[in-house]
Amino acid sequence: MMPLLVEELGLSCFAADLLTHYDTALDHAQAMPHAAEVLTELRRRGVNIGVVTNGWEDAQTRCLAGCDLSDLADDVVISEAVGLSKPDPCIYHLALKRLGVTTAHSWFVGDSPRNDVWGPQQVGMRAAYLPTGHPLNGERPDVTLTDLRDVLNLP
Repeated sequence: MMPLLVEELGLSCFAADLLTHYDTALDHAQAMPHAAEVLTELRRRGVNIGVVTNGWEDAQTRCLAGCDLSDLADDVVISEAVGLSKPDPCIYHLALKRLGVTTAHSWFVGDSPRNDVWGPQQVGMRAAYLPTGHPLNGERPDVTLTDLRDVLNLP
């Protein structure tokens, strides 16, 4: 994958160097502002919390741990580990099944219009969009958040 990125983006580095940089950066991952506070409050309220993420299992696990968020999720679905990736409807169904919840009682919160708004809506989930630099391209979130704390006001 890294050789393709180097070629596609016209980077002037070696793929191995890019991979090393990426791997090192995982040790410095930072949670989104208010993430721990919001997840802690949701857990206090008895809300089941799942994480659905695309990526390599080791990288995503390290990232969650580095952000001190691992213990705040009831389940984590990582694309490489399950052989599915967002926005494939099967990954959302799997996450719902593993959490033991229905689409009617679920919100999907994220910043990717296609993966976190359009994808979950295809299986009947409501989507809360947190704009962080990925603009909407015709997707219509059920709610647009101003910051992560707005999750605490979702019905």
